[in-house]
Amino acid sequence: MRTITFSLASLLAAGLILAQDKHADAPHDMEHMQHGGFMQGGMHHAVAKGVKLQQKLDGHAITVRIGPMNLPAHTSHMKMPQPPDLIWQIPIDGWILAYSPRLVDANGNVVPGRVLHHSAFWNENRADFLCPNKEEHIFGAGGELTNWAEVPGYGYRVKMGDKIRVETMIHNPTNTSYKNVYLEVSIPYLQADGGAKLKSVYPAWMDVKSCGNSSYDLPAGNSEKVGTVTVKYNGVLLGVGGHMHDYAKQLVLEDATRKETVATLDAKVDGHGELLSMPTVLFLDRGGYKFASGDVLKISATYDNTTGKSLRDGAMGIVVGYFVPTDDSTMTALRRKAVAHKMVGMSHDQ
Repeated sequence: MRTITFSLASLLAAGLILAQDKHADAPHDMEHMQHGGFMQGGMHHAVAKGVKLQQKLDGHAITVRIGPMNLPAHTSHMKMPQPPDLIWQIPIDGWILAYSPRLVDANGNVVPGRVLHHSAFWNENRADFLCPNKEEHIFGAGGELTNWAEVPGYGYRVKMGDKIRVETMIHNPTNTSYKNVYLEVSIPYLQADGGAKLKSVYPAWMDVKSCGNSSYDLPAGNSEKVGTVTVKYNGVLLGVGGHMHDYAKQLVLEDATRKETVATLDAKVDGHGELLSMPTVLFLDRGGYKFASGDVLKISATYDNTTGKSLRDGAMGIVVGYFVPTDDSTMTALRRKAVAHKMVGMSHDQ
């Protein structure tokens, strides 16, 4: 199994870091749960008991802590009991500036990131600006635990009380068992009452599955998957990176309305087809790549699956970046009331 990541260079770090388990078993005969969100594709898992979400503020950053989680050696994500979705309630009014994830044990010792299949943060108070049927996906992390760096002059706008749903999936392909593991994410912020004014960025997730679940079956041999999304706001894209799985070849983002290629992202794989990295393309030198309301974006993902067999949920094709609207006031339509949840395992330490 290979975990991959991407970032928009040192100024723009936007990442979806998910992992592919090539030896995942069928759902087992234990207590099952429907793991929510668009990353899971409807997979069912046993529920891990006692996992809670805590947060701590130090005046400059929020630390979100999820755990404890026990990870026996040689356990796939299908056999591993998974944490329930948890709710993080935003404690400030202002901007989130960056994200720095890490894994530690109860004594603060670092745990290898390889045991994190992925974690995804979804803003339940905002709809995705490209796919309003989805919550806004604001942060993703996986085994490489890459930091999302600050983008000077920009931030992700939040309001006190906003509810962020946190999905976490774990596995342990290593020879070592780990007990009482915690995922910690350090999130620097800027208060809105401090007089500063940042431009708001909106995460852009452009998927070959359009506005549906991201994963799909990967057929043997060469294949291509194509999807489209429609931009509903004028603005600019600061840059893009991509997420694919093993046997990937290329992601292409096109503005089909203008018949222009926005970015071509060639996957780097090793001799076995395992994905090593995806490139990034920045548009900062031109002030961003301009999008107009009504533009249809086409996303294409090509693979060469050399296993000789179809891989269930073996592929994704997602182009990800940060979008800055021309008129931020038009984005207020994305605000919505959060869905009521039983806030299992949530506590606060402020």
